[in-house]
Amino acid sequence: MQVWPGEAYPLGATYDGAGTNFAVFTEAADRVELCLLHDDGSETAVELRESDAFVRHAYVPGIMPGQRYGFRVHGPYAPEHGLRCNSAKLLLDPYARAISGSIRWGEEVYGYHFDAPDERNDLDSAPHTMTSVVVNPYFDWGDDRRPRRGYHETVIYEAHVKGLTMQHPGLPEELRGTYAALAHPVLIEHLVELGVTTLELMPVHQFVNDHRLVDMGLNNYWGYNTIGFFAPHNAYASWGDRGQQVLEFKSAIKALHEAGIEVILDVVYNHTAEGNHLGPTLSFKGIDNPQYYRLTDDPKYYMDTTGTGNSLLMRSPHVLQLIMDSLRYWVTDMHVDGFRFDLAATLARQFHEVDRLSSFFDLVQQDPVVSQVKLIAEPWDVGEGGYQVGNFPPLWTEWNGKYRDTVRDLWRGEQRALAEFASRLTGSSDLYQDDGRRPLASINFVTCHDGFTLHDLVAYNDKHNEANGEDNRDGESHNRSWNCGAEGETEDSGVLELRARQMRNFIATLMLSQGVPMISHGDEFARSQGGNNNAYCQDNEISWVKWLDPDATEETPESALLDFTRAMVWLRKDHPVFRRRRFFHGRPVEGTHDELSDIAWFTPEGKEMNQRDWDTAQASALTVFLNGNAISEPGVRGERIGDDSFLLMFNASPEPLEFVVPVNHGRQWQVVVDTARSKGVLPDEEQKVQAGDRLTLVDRSLTVLRRPV
Repeated sequence: MQVWPGEAYPLGATYDGAGTNFAVFTEAADRVELCLLHDDGSETAVELRESDAFVRHAYVPGIMPGQRYGFRVHGPYAPEHGLRCNSAKLLLDPYARAISGSIRWGEEVYGYHFDAPDERNDLDSAPHTMTSVVVNPYFDWGDDRRPRRGYHETVIYEAHVKGLTMQHPGLPEELRGTYAALAHPVLIEHLVELGVTTLELMPVHQFVNDHRLVDMGLNNYWGYNTIGFFAPHNAYASWGDRGQQVLEFKSAIKALHEAGIEVILDVVYNHTAEGNHLGPTLSFKGIDNPQYYRLTDDPKYYMDTTGTGNSLLMRSPHVLQLIMDSLRYWVTDMHVDGFRFDLAATLARQFHEVDRLSSFFDLVQQDPVVSQVKLIAEPWDVGEGGYQVGNFPPLWTEWNGKYRDTVRDLWRGEQRALAEFASRLTGSSDLYQDDGRRPLASINFVTCHDGFTLHDLVAYNDKHNEANGEDNRDGESHNRSWNCGAEGETEDSGVLELRARQMRNFIATLMLSQGVPMISHGDEFARSQGGNNNAYCQDNEISWVKWLDPDATEETPESALLDFTRAMVWLRKDHPVFRRRRFFHGRPVEGTHDELSDIAWFTPEGKEMNQRDWDTAQASALTVFLNGNAISEPGVRGERIGDDSFLLMFNASPEPLEFVVPVNHGRQWQVVVDTARSKGVLPDEEQKVQAGDRLTLVDRSLTVLRRPV
């Protein structure tokens, strides 16, 4: 076999049409072998003799796409000094573009013996571990273009590749649970009709099913356990795992783009699947442990701000390079449109405290590729000082956990200050205005993958996680949920009616709020997980979306909720007053020739709120006026934006209340939304009301009035 010196950059395996260049960084190694793996179980070892700046490299002519490979790193095994090299362990390439196979859990993939944790384990891991794959980088993208949806027109749909598609009756069985299913017309049609602009996929980076879960007969279903930051997860591929997963993923992106739908990836750059000092040796740990991971003062152990056993070392230039190279790869080569960063506060930890000006954010800010896509932070981690909602740099948007908590409390009847709800409804200026950001920095959500579904939020007071095998100890215990009078399944018509109304209230509030709305997959037709609020390990019907019967002709509560959700999404899309790009001024806007304020707040009696009302009133009953004639931001060509005006009437109290239509903000209004009705959204001509009229809102309901321009 010919072996040429090759190049130190790019890292990973790079096929050029005639052969493949291999390059891997390690400062800890004495010697590195590239192992080319054959289908009969044998391997050919090629020593990487060339080294530039601790990057070992070689070019091997004739190595083609589909070739499986790994590295064996020879060097010191001294855990007490943070070093864990072990040539008996076949290691994944940190830059592998595809990964084949899965782990067969056993002592072979660990660096120590189970009965002697301080003793080095020299069992060969090759027959038991995953392998890296050389991929063909060429793909016919045709005229693919990014939809480039502005945040003000974005509606995010958070989904799991397998969970969304596994039970869809319109999908061929061989495609269910795969990337190819995302590209199927029946799925794209659902997203388009719903009004979704942006599909946010739960982790699709190659991840590992934990040893503990596999022993329990479970799986790491959610996928927040990454081992390959450049590789699409192979279990979601219907075509094969020798590089075919890359082509299938690209094909899905291309099809979604053709429908005008962006794709955002939920990414996990805060830790890896190798866990703590008792975790397996799969890649980084055996290549250069102290360069990749945060170690404690005793370097045998790992710093953990993620709750998973380890945290990546964000002050290491090699970790920062890995992350930035990965992000650019997914944008430039895979054509994704943005990222949601799991436990993003961990990315800001250079030493201990969360530093919003850490190196990672500096690198993103100046990067000409990554800075131009959607960047969404989950603004917390489990470390000290890790709750950082509102504290990310101006380029970033954030999952607004305070929005979720406030809206849940409002509709379950928990008393909150009126000003808190007012801020959440209008884009959370208290969190984002002081650093130059706008309402669109707030990603608003009521539910997401983590926690109760929308149905379960109104059907359970308590979590029911027994299926997870931890005696119901796992998962959040304080869910801000309310079961409406019965725990779980019931045939009580009154309870069911109230639950349906509450779900409409949540959907309507989400779509009427300033910011960017996010829907969790299946919530549009009341998906349930049976009260499980931590279904991370449930790769089964507990988590999979149960779709509506496409042949059903009779309306069901689930189909009615789907119709309502569609109508609310499109109401938002049709009216720019609900998706402003600037915060409200609270006064008339110059140049609009309208003497009314851009927003006004009223008591149920129709009187404008004064300071005493703000200080004493609770967020349970109020009216909000949104002035469509006072939108201050211009259109894309500098034109003035005008819209209808709206009155939002909230009655979150447990009793019916009479609301008075304010007398000085419009003479005639149309009722367009009434969550007390089963359909929720009314035809335009069904009901008209006059200024000064009295409307009775049933308990826990929301009514929207529209005044045409």
